[in-house]
Amino acid sequence: MPKKIQHLNIENKLRDFEQACRDAGLKLTHQRLEIFRELATSEDHPSAETLHIRLQKRLATLSLDTVYRTLATFEKHRLITKVETVESQARFEVELEKHHHAICRQCGAITDFVWHSFDEAKMPEAIIGWGRIDKKNITLHGICGKCANLAGGK
Repeated sequence: MPKKIQHLNIENKLRDFEQACRDAGLKLTHQRLEIFRELATSEDHPSAETLHIRLQKRLATLSLDTVYRTLATFEKHRLITKVETVESQARFEVELEKHHHAICRQCGAITDFVWHSFDEAKMPEAIIGWGRIDKKNITLHGICGKCANLAGGK
């Protein structure tokens, strides 16, 4: 995406975030804004630890605990999404548009993808009477092309 378009997209996300905080009754602190901004500009679905390291360059007094608590608050208010991984470290993203994830079990890279036919598919009969479905998504686990090429395609 060209930088000008990307910059406008970030500004729109920040404006939407500020409004969502007001709507939820959340104080819009400098730390919250910077944590959201860093997450919104990240393309790698960072963990809380990764965000903390990146943010310490400009917010030297920011604690890891504050990052964890802020991410939990954002997730509770549906301002961000927690990406389900098989590793113990949670990963996060701002992108709230419907999409799915492919996760490399070797390097941990997470790739977003859209799968319209899955999203539009009718639920199987066996699950229809189960209860209320709040979220329907796919997470693929495997080896990304980059890691497969490094391993000689094995």
